[in-house]
Amino acid sequence: MSAPRIQVIVGSVREGRIGRAVADWFTAIASARGDLSFETVDLRDHPLPLFDEPHHPRSGIYTRDTTRAWSQVIGRADGFVFVTPEYNHSYPASLKNAIDYLNAEWVGKPAAFISYGGVSAGTRAVEALLPVLACFDMPLVMQQVNLPFAGQSMTEGRFAPPPVQETSARALIDALAARLAGR
Repeated sequence: MSAPRIQVIVGSVREGRIGRAVADWFTAIASARGDLSFETVDLRDHPLPLFDEPHHPRSGIYTRDTTRAWSQVIGRADGFVFVTPEYNHSYPASLKNAIDYLNAEWVGKPAAFISYGGVSAGTRAVEALLPVLACFDMPLVMQQVNLPFAGQSMTEGRFAPPPVQETSARALIDALAARLAGR
């Protein structure tokens, strides 16, 4: 039996973002586990126009190649870690758009969160995401990694936060594994 596949979704697509570096840092820690498989899914690699499907996502009728490709990517996951910055007390429009495109592909799969920003460490972005993901009956892992002033942990394009953040990342992974195991 193969290990459950967790997708680490990079929610920001803007120039100068640090989300990909944060995701790379997290997956380097997570890859040490043998009971879960981690895959980074960068929204920049999956350009979706502003939601333009003629049918409601619940129908599963996708008419656009971009939507069908996005459905295949998300459909192969068993759970998710959303990496999100905080923009104006919420999460990026790119992440909302990517979520809105699909329905069944999200349903019932656990979701965890890594947020980053200034003093609030992106926590308001996660608070805004919670009711959206609850619509899909996604079990929400409340153990989070919150990264305050995350830009200060960037060194030569790499994210290198204080060691306590690695402890938080491991706790998130443990909680996600427990959720996947039904505990």
